[in-house]
Amino acid sequence: MILAYETVDVFTDTAFGGNPLAVVFGAEALSTEAMQAIAREFNYSETTFVLPPKDPAHTAQVRIFSTKREMPFAGHPNVGTAMVLAWRGEVFGKEIGERVLFEEKAGLVPIRIDSRDGKPVGATFTAPQPFEIIPMEIEAAEVAACAGLPIEAIDTRQHAPVIGSVGLPFILAPLTSADALRAARPDRAAFQTSPGVSANGAILFYTRERDEEGETDTLRCRMFAPVRNVAEDPATGSACAALMGFLATRETATGTLRHRLHQGVEMGRPSLLIGEADYRDGACEAVRIGGACVPITRGTLAADCVKPVFKGETS
Repeated sequence: MILAYETVDVFTDTAFGGNPLAVVFGAEALSTEAMQAIAREFNYSETTFVLPPKDPAHTAQVRIFSTKREMPFAGHPNVGTAMVLAWRGEVFGKEIGERVLFEEKAGLVPIRIDSRDGKPVGATFTAPQPFEIIPMEIEAAEVAACAGLPIEAIDTRQHAPVIGSVGLPFILAPLTSADALRAARPDRAAFQTSPGVSANGAILFYTRERDEEGETDTLRCRMFAPVRNVAEDPATGSACAALMGFLATRETATGTLRHRLHQGVEMGRPSLLIGEADYRDGACEAVRIGGACVPITRGTLAADCVKPVFKGETS
């Protein structure tokens, strides 16, 4: 058995920016424990395994693993995996066109392949679940402490911290300024001891930036999740999707909310996510997140290292 893999940088058009991802092929005979071990070895925020779909009408089953657990859904793994398939041109004997459909634990994830001059350069996913606010109160003081900030840095004039999800929950917290965002530092002890935060484990901090025309179409974000083994993430598509869904619920009438979301700047891995959310009368109807992707490496995992963790075998 040969396990092939490719690594890519997601939500960037420049190598060594964005969020790295490993995409593994040929893992049909692997156990869940083996996939988890391989994800730990890559040590990226997530690793995906591309498997035959349960329904032949779909493109593939995609299993997503962090270094600690299997994820029901995540953003940059969907964009990166779709791009790898688009560059390969086929999977499981089927040609890859302008759309792919992934089976994931959170549901079906539709993805559009974005091309330029006939070449795939990026992808845009639609969140697998409707946006929802998780009904749990989070104290602003707890959230501020988790970032080493004074409580005054949380912009409660916009809204109190909330938990939002489109398949994976995140605490969403607005900050008063870009200076506060730059000053934030994840505090693992505060994450572990704060009752409201520890139950969720991940916070997306954000602030608004105005362009030269005075439009508030740009958001600056940072995502901390040290208890999930991610002190800071350079680009978090699922968290940004939850943020877009939440902001859409604050709109009236009918339309589409659009934002450019910058993340990873403070880490030296700048990322750009393009967010859209359709809304109607204060309800979010759909969320889409897209971005570019850059290939980095290709290779195989040595058979001797994976043989002990095939299904039914022990190390």
